[in-house]
Amino acid sequence: MSIISEKISQTDQLASLFEQSREKLNQGSSPILNRMREVSFKRFAQAGIPDFKNEDYKYTNLKPAFEKSYRQELVRESGLINLNEVFKCNIPQLDTHLVFLVNGWFYSGNNPRAELPNGVVLGGLEQIANDKPELLQNHLNRQAGLSNDPFVALNTAFAKDGFFLFVPKGVVIEKPIQIINLLSSDENLMATQRNLVIAEAASQVKLLVCDHTLTSTSFLFNTVSEIFVGEDAMVDVYTIQNHHNQSTSINSAFYKQERNSNLVTGTVSLHGGLIRNNLKVTFNGEHAEANVNGISFTDKKQHVDNFTVIEHSSPNCLSNQIYKNILDDESTGAFAGRIHVARDAQQTVAFQRNNNVLLSDKARMQTKPQLIIDADDVKCSHGATVGQIDEEALFFLRARGIGEKDARMMLMNAFAHEVILKISIEPLRERIDELIEKRLNGEISRCHDCNYQCNC
Repeated sequence: MSIISEKISQTDQLASLFEQSREKLNQGSSPILNRMREVSFKRFAQAGIPDFKNEDYKYTNLKPAFEKSYRQELVRESGLINLNEVFKCNIPQLDTHLVFLVNGWFYSGNNPRAELPNGVVLGGLEQIANDKPELLQNHLNRQAGLSNDPFVALNTAFAKDGFFLFVPKGVVIEKPIQIINLLSSDENLMATQRNLVIAEAASQVKLLVCDHTLTSTSFLFNTVSEIFVGEDAMVDVYTIQNHHNQSTSINSAFYKQERNSNLVTGTVSLHGGLIRNNLKVTFNGEHAEANVNGISFTDKKQHVDNFTVIEHSSPNCLSNQIYKNILDDESTGAFAGRIHVARDAQQTVAFQRNNNVLLSDKARMQTKPQLIIDADDVKCSHGATVGQIDEEALFFLRARGIGEKDARMMLMNAFAHEVILKISIEPLRERIDELIEKRLNGEISRCHDCNYQCNC
């Protein structure tokens, strides 16, 4: 166990921790994971923790999150969690392959090979890197390594474990794989998790990622995921974020799509003190399609920031983004979406939309859509709106005998439903509809199937 002190500067304290922890970081870890630690930490140290002067982080101040004292789990801790007692993910009629990770570590009680098609490899990144490094050789850090984001570099320096999935050519995994990330600690905890997903040509897989906090201590959760979508492959990734208000979550996802591939992503931010979602999609072949969606609900002093980059590097590809936010109380939100169409990416079709509703006078939303086009034969558009609830629609409903509270709820549900309809797993779509209604009613400020009282 290592402790980050709050008495020295944030970057210096992480440098000191990295220096002290070098042996533990390399211990039991594959050379393929260790080879980038030094250079990545130097990259982080040069950039430091970004502040408002960094254009990509101008709306989100993460420095206060690093001022707290945290411990880190640099080696796997042996404590067992009775998953049947502390957590139940109640999605009726949704049959999934369940996988748990605790504080960034692949949980030892998982049985990942059960019922999976032949050739599929699913397990902890640390173990797979040791047992089958050839599977990671051409993919690990190939996208994240190109990033200038300091938190991606910090993740590469400290990450020891996470989730790994390899789907061979032509294999279809019928049941979704549900990855449940649990944070649990008696002390404030800084958790680092690294994930890698490789879907080979003509394969199909759906992932459902659920983030939960099980204790009321503070968490700083830094995850990086690299997802490779092969030629003609179809990959869906849905994420439900449900952390308590003492948590800071920094999530960076890199998607690389080959020819004729199809990607659907959906991020539902139900709860979290501070959430920063970085998402990058790169097209590496013609006729690929990406649908990128997100919706967040904030109240109190919560903050959710979605930052997306779509790189149209190949011709004849399509990207479609819809991000929505509903903000209440003194909460704040940010959206920055950058679409870049390269010179050779002719016949590109790219749409982006960000819509936001403020439910109080003190709620704030910053939005910055960006469109950079270097090709001349494209069809692209982007737009953003920030406003209050539609008073005319509210009047229309109330005039028909519907109470104000119910009328507002109906309008909010309708606003959110456009994003929820993008989810292709029907039981999940119904469950998220239910969670959103409870969230808007103020009935849940935590996962209501969790026995811990994490309400803050």
